[in-house]
Amino acid sequence: MRIRPGRVANAIRKEVSSIIQGELKDPRMGFTTILKVEVTPDLRMAKIYYSVLGEEKKRKSTAVALKNANGFIRTLIGDRLGLRFAPEIIFILDRSFEYREKIDRIIDKIHKEKLADGQKE
Repeated sequence: MRIRPGRVANAIRKEVSSIIQGELKDPRMGFTTILKVEVTPDLRMAKIYYSVLGEEKKRKSTAVALKNANGFIRTLIGDRLGLRFAPEIIFILDRSFEYREKIDRIIDKIHKEKLADGQKE
């Protein structure tokens, strides 16, 4: 029976989230959310997209912590999911949340300016 990459990706996302929140005791880690995992069809590589709450300094320190914990996380994933080969892991910082917040602030500012202009006339 062949395991679908989508199911493995979802299982990896859940496990990595659990590992980061419960087992990774690195003080450099910020509040991290695993957003998405993409797995190659042969299950040999997993791209893990994450976001970090806070400023750029915290994002950088979290990236270093994840890089240092890569082997630990990979080993746990392989053991817990019972995969023949634990996939190579690549952590990718996803900045789409920051971009969305910036767009929301701009729209709010424009909306407030229109309201202020309408009240003046």
